[in-house]
Amino acid sequence: MDMQVLDGIRVIDLTRVLAGPYATMVLADLGADVIKVESPGGDEARGFGPFKNEVSGYFQSVNRGKKSIVIDLKTDDGRELLLNLLEEADIIAENYRPGAMNRLGLDYEALHQRFPRLIYAACSGFGQTGPYAQRGAYDMIIQGMGGVVSVTGEPGRPPVRVGVSIGDLSASLFTAIGILSALHVRNRTGVGQMVDISMLDCQVALLENAIARFDMTGDIPEPIGSRHPSITPFQAFDTREGWLMLAIGNDSLWARFCGVVSMEELVEDVRFRSNALRTENHEALESILMGVMLSRTAQEWMALLEPLDIPCGPIHNVQDVVNDPQVKARDMIIEMDHPTAGNLRIPGSPLKLSDTPSRISEPAPDLGQHTDHILSTVLKIDASEIARLRATKCIL
Repeated sequence: MDMQVLDGIRVIDLTRVLAGPYATMVLADLGADVIKVESPGGDEARGFGPFKNEVSGYFQSVNRGKKSIVIDLKTDDGRELLLNLLEEADIIAENYRPGAMNRLGLDYEALHQRFPRLIYAACSGFGQTGPYAQRGAYDMIIQGMGGVVSVTGEPGRPPVRVGVSIGDLSASLFTAIGILSALHVRNRTGVGQMVDISMLDCQVALLENAIARFDMTGDIPEPIGSRHPSITPFQAFDTREGWLMLAIGNDSLWARFCGVVSMEELVEDVRFRSNALRTENHEALESILMGVMLSRTAQEWMALLEPLDIPCGPIHNVQDVVNDPQVKARDMIIEMDHPTAGNLRIPGSPLKLSDTPSRISEPAPDLGQHTDHILSTVLKIDASEIARLRATKCIL
C-alpha cells in the first residue's frame, strides 16, 4: 500500500529555526504537503552551521520533505498570496511571538472567520496568554525557566543544559500532537480550531516525577548525576573500560544482579532489602558497586548481564549511534542525496506504521526553490503575473 497517514493534507508552514519546523517536518514525514513560506531573507536557520558546500546541516535536519516559497508578508500582494494559499489548506503553523500575526491581519480570529475549517497552530515561548506571553524565548531560556536545568548535571557543579534542544523539541512534538488532535476533531465537526503551544508549558509537563517528589515531600529536587531519584541502582557506572548504564528496576532483578557479581549477601543486607531502602542508602550501595564494576569492562559486564535479562547498556557517542546495528536495522539513519551538499546522513522517522509508513523522499529545499511551481500549479497564476510579483519583490 503506497498511502501515508496525511496524504491530501496541506500545511502552510510559517515557522522558522527549530520548534516549529521540526513539528511540520513530522507532518511531512507522514505524507502532508508542507509548503514552507519564507521571508525574502529566508529562515534564519539557513545561516546556522555546520555547513557542507554552503548548505546548512542545521536547516537540513528539520526541513526535509517540504516545498519552499518566498513571500514578503509585509506587502499587500504577499498577504493576498498567503490567503489564496489558505483557500485549499488544512493547517497553518507559525512560531512568531504572540501579536506578530495580528499586526499582519493574519491572526487566528481573522483566519478562522474566513477559513472555518482551518487549523491554526501557534508554538511560542510562553503561549498566547499569561504575563510572559510577549517575551521572546530560546531553548536555553526555556530549559532554565522550565526547571530541567535545575535537575540536570552533577551535585555541586555549575548548571548545564540538556545536550539536545529539549525545550524546542518537546514543544515540536506537542505541537504535532495538537495539530493531529485538532485534525481528528475537524474531520468529525468540519470546524478547525487553534492549537496554542507554549515551550514553557511543555517543559513543565516533562518534569513529571520531579513535581510529584516536590509535592509529596516538600524537598526541592536537585541534580544527582546519572542516578535515578526513586530507583536504585539505576545509574551509570565506570568499568575497567567504558561506562555502563545499569537499571535494576525491582527486587527480583536486584537478587539476580547480586548473584552475577557474587555478592549474594547484599540481598539480605538490611540497608538494601527493598528498592526504597536501596534508594535511601544509595551512597553506601554506590561505594560498594563502584569497586565491583571496575573489575570488568563494559562489554564483559553486558555479556554476563544480558542473558539474565538484567537491563544494561553502553554509553554511545554519536558516531556509535550512527553505526549501531539496531539503529540501522530500524532505518533510523538514512542517506539522502542533496544536489549541492552531496550525500547526507540524517535521522529517519521513528514513526513506524504497518500500513501507512512514514516516508522521507526529499531533502530540505533551497530558498524559494518551489516559488514558481506553487504559484503556477496551486494558485494558477500565469507567467506574466509571476513576473510582476517578482519585480515588486513580493516574491523571490
